[in-house]
Amino acid sequence: MINGVINADALPVLERMMQFAGARHRVITHNIANLDTPNFRPVDVSIDAFQTELRGAIDERRERHGNAGGSLRTEDTEQVSFERDGMTLNPQPTGENIMFHDRNDRDLERTMQDLVENFTAFRTAAQLMRSRFDLINTAIRERI
Repeated sequence: MINGVINADALPVLERMMQFAGARHRVITHNIANLDTPNFRPVDVSIDAFQTELRGAIDERRERHGNAGGSLRTEDTEQVSFERDGMTLNPQPTGENIMFHDRNDRDLERTMQDLVENFTAFRTAAQLMRSRFDLINTAIRERI
């Protein structure tokens, strides 16, 4: 019974989105902390690859259970290893920036933009998850 509530609707997808954004936040803050470190190469993970895998897992769940929900089966990618209660990221050097004299290819503006976009994705997923839990709480209390 409780498993049907937890795996219903968009909750598993929102959970994976928040896990990814949280793990990516650690990667981005690591890049920020090392902006002035000589020979440092910023790293990141592919958002597109994560979204493609998540989309595939959603489509597969719909084929198995229709729109009734069900567990979300995600496959590991080159940069993301999915675990039962989280995920591990394997970030790769980005190599997209201008190389400075200290052999660091930092880009403060792009890093800050990544941080804001990642925070916005996390916050949106958290707000949507909160609204889903509020709806479940309302149903449990049996009043509006």
